[in-house]
Amino acid sequence: MAGFNNKSFLKDDDYMTPKNAWSDIKHLIPKNKIIYEPFYGDGKSGEYLRELGFEVIHEKIDFFDNNKGDILISNPPFSIVPKILNRLFIIDKPFIMILPSSKLCTNYFRKYLNKNIQIIIPKKRIQFIKNNTLTNSCNFDCFYYCYKMNFKNSIIWLE
Repeated sequence: MAGFNNKSFLKDDDYMTPKNAWSDIKHLIPKNKIIYEPFYGDGKSGEYLRELGFEVIHEKIDFFDNNKGDILISNPPFSIVPKILNRLFIIDKPFIMILPSSKLCTNYFRKYLNKNIQIIIPKKRIQFIKNNTLTNSCNFDCFYYCYKMNFKNSIIWLE
């Protein structure tokens, strides 16, 4: 099983999503869709999305063996992004994934450029949670990479 619960990720992949990362884009997430948050981590990401009023499936199950919900929303383990992107486009459902901005420049990402990718750019750098502590020292920028979200613009700048 691939994911946080069986250590198939690198030790530096265990940075959890703060609630504000989801509340900042709450207005862009459809309310009438069931969210599948496929990477369990500490379990809080699903809790945060529920607290924001969404119906969420967030279980300790293998992302690569499951296809749940109407839309996938997550902060996946960055070390296996190529494999995750491949699976996301096989599933072919709408998604919002928090990924480093540098992923735009990778060869593996370029093959998806014709897939109507949309980008949400946060107003400030996302500070992830490591060992139950907000880091406040993330040294790289992340974007929300979106697919099939049908936003009005290809790039959305959060204010």
